[in-house]
Amino acid sequence: MQTLLLSLETSSPVCSVALHRITDGSLVGQSELRLDKSHSTHLTVLIEQLLENTGHRLADLAAVAVSDGPGSYTGLRIGAAAAKGLCFALDIPLVAVSTLKALAAQVAAGTARPENFRFCPMLDARRQEVYAAIYTHDGQEVLVPTPLILDADTLAEQLAHHSVLFFGNGAPKFQVLLGERANAGFLAGIAPSAIAVGQLGVAAFHRQEFQDVAYYEPFYLKEVYTTTPKAK
Repeated sequence: MQTLLLSLETSSPVCSVALHRITDGSLVGQSELRLDKSHSTHLTVLIEQLLENTGHRLADLAAVAVSDGPGSYTGLRIGAAAAKGLCFALDIPLVAVSTLKALAAQVAAGTARPENFRFCPMLDARRQEVYAAIYTHDGQEVLVPTPLILDADTLAEQLAHHSVLFFGNGAPKFQVLLGERANAGFLAGIAPSAIAVGQLGVAAFHRQEFQDVAYYEPFYLKEVYTTTPKAK
């Protein structure tokens, strides 16, 4: 019986997979590998091992949820390809979950009195740039996902009126620039997780918010530029 949602998180150096029950959203199991540039060789193995360890098969999957981005271009491509392949082969729906929204929900769930804060996930986008968004404790979008060039005045309007928690692998760059600032809190060691993707994925499944498997592409947020090698 198709009772499970498989979630994939490959937007960061952490490669993470999880299984949730479609009926009540409860977590069945999860596995992750914190090994940089391992996604292409280990994602399929993690999925197979998770299914085996929890006593399930691919035939038990009702849908696949994938971290939609923004994040690592290569990582997002690997996750999308795996998710689309499974959905096509098993004829099941594909759900896309915002990487930043899932990360914010992950932190909000572990924060005491989360209604007192706004949550700002920041993912490193090289140099002084991050991919960022701001959410309330219940997932309302205050600042849409956007590429931000960081300086000491970034998000000054938000910090003037709200207590904001910053986290993700781009947040340390902002902490250095911001210094000690009222209303700004920084959380270390927070990485995207397939568990949060799965929790939001189950809710999206029940709302029937499905992607077109043939044409789905991750949300990169910025165009990806490639160069052609110069002819000798």
